[in-house]
Amino acid sequence: MVHLTSVISDAAAKRGSVVEGMENIKFEEPSEDDVIASVYGSRFAAQELPQTEMPESEMPKEIAYRLIRDELTLDGNPTLNLASFVTTYMEEEVEKLMAEALPKNFIDYEEYPQTAEIQNRCVSMIARLFNAPTHSEEENAMGTSTVGSSEAIMLGVLAMKRRWQNKRKAEGKDYSKPNIVMNSAVQVVWEKAARYFDVEERYSYCTEDRYVIDPDEAVELVDENTIGICAIIGTTYTGEYEDVKAINDLLVKKSIDCPIHVDAASGGFVAPFVLPDLQWDFRLEKVISINVSGHKYGLVYPGVGWIVWRSQEYLPKDLVFNINYLGADQASFTLNFSKGASQIIGQYYQMIRLGKRGYRSIMTNLTRTADYLAANLKQLGFLIMSKGGGQGLPLVAFRLDPKNKHHYDEFALAHHLRERGWVVPAYTMAPHSESLKLMRVVVREDFSRSRCDTLVKDFKLALQTLNEMDKKTIDDHTEHLKKTSATHKKKNSHPHYRNEEHSLQGKHGKSHPVC
Repeated sequence: MVHLTSVISDAAAKRGSVVEGMENIKFEEPSEDDVIASVYGSRFAAQELPQTEMPESEMPKEIAYRLIRDELTLDGNPTLNLASFVTTYMEEEVEKLMAEALPKNFIDYEEYPQTAEIQNRCVSMIARLFNAPTHSEEENAMGTSTVGSSEAIMLGVLAMKRRWQNKRKAEGKDYSKPNIVMNSAVQVVWEKAARYFDVEERYSYCTEDRYVIDPDEAVELVDENTIGICAIIGTTYTGEYEDVKAINDLLVKKSIDCPIHVDAASGGFVAPFVLPDLQWDFRLEKVISINVSGHKYGLVYPGVGWIVWRSQEYLPKDLVFNINYLGADQASFTLNFSKGASQIIGQYYQMIRLGKRGYRSIMTNLTRTADYLAANLKQLGFLIMSKGGGQGLPLVAFRLDPKNKHHYDEFALAHHLRERGWVVPAYTMAPHSESLKLMRVVVREDFSRSRCDTLVKDFKLALQTLNEMDKKTIDDHTEHLKKTSATHKKKNSHPHYRNEEHSLQGKHGKSHPVC
């Protein structure tokens, strides 16, 4: 998911220096033939980096590298970014493998047949991890790699819609009003998929004390136009696993012909190792497709995702293109074409390097660390909103206890932690429970017990500092930070699209936790 960028006008580009009056100071222009003593002794260090138009002449590679690297130091430290599920650590050996594969275009099967074979191996391993049926030639599972779970979900929705349409056409019934049932806490890609593909959204809304889909309510929303139900294994708000089995059993009990797609973007590489007996995957007859993000708890750098279908019955033939590309015949079902091979190779490395035991050890450690952090935050007076003991993702969602009547909120606390480098997001809950403010720490592979202790100390310090400050000072400081951050945010938001009213955010003010 990327933002829309406004192209700067010529007038704005010519407005001059950031500091008023600087444009009147004349610097001696070094000659292009001058010997460059260092990067910062070159003429490029005395000039503004190109921002709106490609320069006419070249720049030495060492200088280009250094100046861009200097710009990037203003980014946050990925290791301290506890907002994101995305992998921030991989071993040097796999980094080397991935770097060596950077020139490979994955789609060139004829040129890179072994890379294509590696994807096939990954699909097979992931399908079996999700207990896909493999005992019959007539019902063999299938899948593909994607650019993250967003593309995988788009493909899943397309397949469900087309299968429903084909069935309705065959029955001579109207097929113009498809709908899909889901929780209001879904990731924004589900809203996008519904809108892009003209599917009505039907929501089971969260409540003040329930943050996942209600199975009874979800099934009640199903009618003859429902293409499927989305169930989430690991919501982005609290990390909780939705009760896929309860939805499945209700559909079976009521003899309702409605499939389930499981969005296991975050939990697909966690639940099989921490809760192997939890039934959420292809063991349930109504589950027809599952997506998972390799770049989350699949332990691969962004971006790679995967989608698996129970059998070819659930991936309509008229969505798949058979093409001959550079001499190789291939069946293609994607939203894009060219893409890098590095992340797929990285996924294969992780799965054969770690094996099931390695993944189990890592996910168990992360679960223990999350429980340890939750216990410490509870001692500090926070209310814990996430599930512990492996019953959800290895994260901790929490909020300030309203009984303590703090004169600051979770957003002020998040700002203070940011001063120490930690990115711990504060946000409001999904629609119909948006009065709840909360914070979330995602426990990733490189979040060790030692680093956790450091975070707890910084929480204590931030709480102590805020308790000693008066409300006006806190409000003034928070407002200042909002104005500062708004300057950067405006650059990433096209003014023409800022006040849309069709999304859950536009209608209800829903915030989307980073994923």
